[in-house]
Amino acid sequence: MHDDSSGSSGSSGSSGSSCSSGSSGSSGSSGGSSGSPGPGSSGSSEYRHRFAEEARSERPDLTLLCLLLGAVADPALDDADMDAAQIELDRLAGLLPYGRDRSPAAWAGELAALLGRECGFHGTAGDYQRLESSLLHQVLRRRRGLPILLSVVWIEVARRAGAHACGVALPGHFVVGFGDPADPAGQVLADPFAGGRPLTGAEAESLVRNATGAPLDPAALAPAGPLDVITRILNNVRAWAAARPEQSAVALWAVELSLLMPAHPARLRYERAQLLVQRGEFLAGAAELEAYADVVAAVEPATAKAVRGRARAARAMLN
Repeated sequence: MHDDSSGSSGSSGSSGSSCSSGSSGSSGSSGGSSGSPGPGSSGSSEYRHRFAEEARSERPDLTLLCLLLGAVADPALDDADMDAAQIELDRLAGLLPYGRDRSPAAWAGELAALLGRECGFHGTAGDYQRLESSLLHQVLRRRRGLPILLSVVWIEVARRAGAHACGVALPGHFVVGFGDPADPAGQVLADPFAGGRPLTGAEAESLVRNATGAPLDPAALAPAGPLDVITRILNNVRAWAAARPEQSAVALWAVELSLLMPAHPARLRYERAQLLVQRGEFLAGAAELEAYADVVAAVEPATAKAVRGRARAARAMLN
């Protein structure tokens, strides 16, 4: 596995530059070559409760949700570390000239110059193999991550500096849009994974076609709200864990946080039940299987019957 730990904040960006701070987040949980920052078996019930409250609030805070997700994933992360991450975003924004009168292209250039070139935020193929790449506090520390987490850094720094920036959930590759999303012709897309490189319409089309084999749907250019971003991050974590059976603990907390979102597919309960059984928690898994069967019984009676059979089989594994 490609393990690119050289991207930590102590070595990114120019030496002695204004971007050389590395104070954000916990640094004692790199997790080895698997990219897992820690056991992540259950996380903190307090942080889960706060995550659920924030996700259901009138105006969910994207940074806070990302950090609470990180606190569930990483037992070493505490409130002081989360405050440090917020301070780091504020500090980075303070390196930009504040103002709202710049063009979208000018803002995209300012963010690319600061975050991409000077601070060294970017991504590589190896970052897809690391769980840290989906955790904001680790992305701020390493200055490396998945496109969606790097986009969160771009969006939050830009917002603090007065720019109009939003997430754009292109299929297969998350990017940032600068400018009024109601005016697609005036919007400028940038790719934080490539250090903030501006994207032409043709390049965005090519990104999507390479990822999906289909043309770009104009609806994909709509702004992604905080809950859309968090759902996609959790989907990424679940996919990462699904490819690694030994990481069932990670899969479980990702599913459980997904279930705390205001809207979620009912099948997540089935996924959680399967994980519980896989981890040897047969009674809890059987109870969750029966609860899922109750949910789908009215519309999918055959599925409900089969799921109840799996619940009985799970209980039988205790005998």
